[in-house]
Amino acid sequence: MTIRIAPSLVLAFVTLLFLPSTDALAKPRARPKPAEQKQVAEPPAQPGRQYFATKGVEPLTPEIEQQLKPRDSFKECDNCPEMVVIPKGTFTMGTPNDEPYRFANEGPPHKVTIARPFAVGRFTVSFDEWDACVADGGCYDFKGDDRGFGRGRLPAAGINFEYAKVYLSWLSKKVGRTYRLPSDAEREYFTRAGSTTPFWFGKTITAQNANYDATNNYPGGPYGEASKGPKPVDSYLPNKFGLFQVTGNASEWTEDCYNKFFNPDSPADGSPWLQGDCTKRVLRGGGWWGGPNAQRSGYRSEMNPVAGYSFRVVRDVHVQ
Repeated sequence: MTIRIAPSLVLAFVTLLFLPSTDALAKPRARPKPAEQKQVAEPPAQPGRQYFATKGVEPLTPEIEQQLKPRDSFKECDNCPEMVVIPKGTFTMGTPNDEPYRFANEGPPHKVTIARPFAVGRFTVSFDEWDACVADGGCYDFKGDDRGFGRGRLPAAGINFEYAKVYLSWLSKKVGRTYRLPSDAEREYFTRAGSTTPFWFGKTITAQNANYDATNNYPGGPYGEASKGPKPVDSYLPNKFGLFQVTGNASEWTEDCYNKFFNPDSPADGSPWLQGDCTKRVLRGGGWWGGPNAQRSGYRSEMNPVAGYSFRVVRDVHVQ
């Protein structure tokens, strides 16, 4: 049997279906807020080959090491930092006079040539990696200072310059390869990752780019909120070299003694500058507590070596 429905009934039903509720009619609809303009970093280059220890300690063989290419990565023990191969290249170290909020110690700009590829920790050394050193008896039972934020994959913090060297000595001995701190020039080189703008991701910064105090803005960018603390070392997007959080989250030691300005004696080959005021060392990275000006790729600060911060490791690689 076929049931016929009058067209007028169908129209009435459809009208009722799409009428707003009485609640919606009673309350004025709020005007939508303008969408925040987000600065999205370009997608990083595709990762390379991975050579990871499957158990215990497995240093790279000379044959594998000689075949490494930029963006290849390796781990030489279970708890070793993951290392990424960085290409050789030439860049301008320092910041131009017209860069907003630049400091005098960032100039004058000068050319630096990194003649050979080298490997850098993909992440800031984490508490997991630091605690592995402590558990193995290599870090004198010194636990750093997590300031109540927790440990695990958060950046190892409260580590002074000498204790960072203790960790590097333990890691080098464990693996049988030499691990070290980056030079000031290397740190700026792998932070920029080929960029020439104030930040590796562009001309300004937002809270979508890095973990920092966004209550002040950088020219062209929005205001935001203050960071509540450090975040895991694998947060945010990596830069074009595949490195995470070279901007924000943690301040990291470099090998260099502090100099107020660059000058003709500044190394032009990426090596550490071991002249100047060696009672202070150069820190890089603005940290989660720093404002937007401290997150710029060319920003550098001085610090007493007994102060507690974080660090990232470097390893020279022998490639053809």
